[in-house]
Amino acid sequence: MARIEVVMPQMGESITTGTITSWNKQVGDTIEIDEILLEISTDKVESEIPSPVEGKVVELLYPEGETIDVGKVIAYIDDDMNAEISEGSSAGAKNEDKEAEKSEGSTSKTDAPKASEAKHDSKSSSDGKRRFYTPLVRKLAEENNIDLSELENISGSGAGGRVNKEDFENYLKSGKAGSTQKSSGASAQTPNFSTVPAYTSSERVEIVPMDNMRKAIAKNMQASKLTSPHVNAFDDVDMTNLVKFREGFKNEFKKEEGFSLTYTHFILYALVQALKEFPMVNASIDGDNIVMKKDINLGCAVAVPGNGLVVPVIKGADNLNITGIARQLNVLVEKARNKKLTMDDLSGGTYTFTNNGSFGVVAATPVILQPQVGIFCVGAIRKQPVVTSELAIAIRDIMVSTHTFDHRLIDGELGSKFLKHVTNTLQTMDPKSLF
Repeated sequence: MARIEVVMPQMGESITTGTITSWNKQVGDTIEIDEILLEISTDKVESEIPSPVEGKVVELLYPEGETIDVGKVIAYIDDDMNAEISEGSSAGAKNEDKEAEKSEGSTSKTDAPKASEAKHDSKSSSDGKRRFYTPLVRKLAEENNIDLSELENISGSGAGGRVNKEDFENYLKSGKAGSTQKSSGASAQTPNFSTVPAYTSSERVEIVPMDNMRKAIAKNMQASKLTSPHVNAFDDVDMTNLVKFREGFKNEFKKEEGFSLTYTHFILYALVQALKEFPMVNASIDGDNIVMKKDINLGCAVAVPGNGLVVPVIKGADNLNITGIARQLNVLVEKARNKKLTMDDLSGGTYTFTNNGSFGVVAATPVILQPQVGIFCVGAIRKQPVVTSELAIAIRDIMVSTHTFDHRLIDGELGSKFLKHVTNTLQTMDPKSLF
């Protein structure tokens, strides 16, 4: 018999935290192995986390809405189905006890006054019961200049009737907020511009707090720019031959495979060939060391409506033909859109591809996904007049491609050669021989 630790999982190489969206089980509930214990969200994905064992939930260490570092213990499951549950082991009680200990010192919890705790963490409701507010809700209240006493007006939909982030945001949108706003203090007091919002709500301005995924995306993108000196190289790719081939082959392909043949499949194949030729672009930096990767694991950005962007990874792409790449990508895209991606699906990428052309954009300069040293982007394929080698003007299908690379490791020569290799592969490949 053993108490099994459940830790906050890492949902990708660059992800350091996760936010508990909801607990699907409560303390005292039994749970089967692989049954969903909780749901979490990160900047990359929202995911359901299964139980590693069969047993009884004995402790939930954090409430819904809490953002936890990867690797931290968040719950305990006892594989003894008859295990006794200790008092105060639920997430809310656990946190209340911790805060009570801070304010009470060595004084007994049942006898000590709760003034300090009530000020920061909880509030006595009209029925005499103390309400617990998560750190996230308290932070949102502070950022929006809402006194904790006003939170009593919000009906909580979280565990035990607790107010969660969604409840708070709905309250703000209702227009009822501000009935007991905090005093801003003396007018002569110097404002703290690091915490005071630049804008306030009015008839012409709506303040919408970032969700946890958006905040994490912002943090990671800024960190990438600070880490890697980004260089962007561009090239025009003549896709005319591939456009003609796809038009004549797409129906047969879909009949055989059950999904559509796209230009992305050809581009991913061309990227693999270039990464084989220039392995330094497939590397990463660790301090003063260059980490050379033996496998080519292609990350492919997938837009998920309402849930930002995720980057699932095609593992061992260098061992796949173009059909294998297409199949793997189709599986990952379906999992992404159905929120079924696993930790393994999102980790281990060595180079990333993103297709802005699907939105009609001509070109873009994407941000490198750390700790990789490059990312490849393509725009929409457009018909353009081109001067041919015979000095004639012809209408061709042209696509702009961008290779964004980390100048700490990839110099202009290598970055440009890599881009040109991809261009030449796409323009000279015999697509019939690939299927």
